[in-house]
Amino acid sequence: MIANNIFKAIGDFFTNVLFSPYNEIRAMDNWWLQNTVSWIFIIITFIAFFYWIGEIRKYKKAGNE
Repeated sequence: MIANNIFKAIGDFFTNVLFSPYNEIRAMDNWWLQNTVSWIFIIITFIAFFYWIGEIRKYKKAGNE
């Protein structure tokens, strides 16, 4: 019974809290604004990826394999 409530609480948290920005983006009427938000997320992801690759190269260059 307790485990069932925990899983319901986790599902409720993801549905109503973490995914609410995506529901707002989906409800927008302006196609350009929706795509701008998507491109901002993509750019942030690429920046984080290239930063991570750079840190791995620094780590390997220092001889820490």
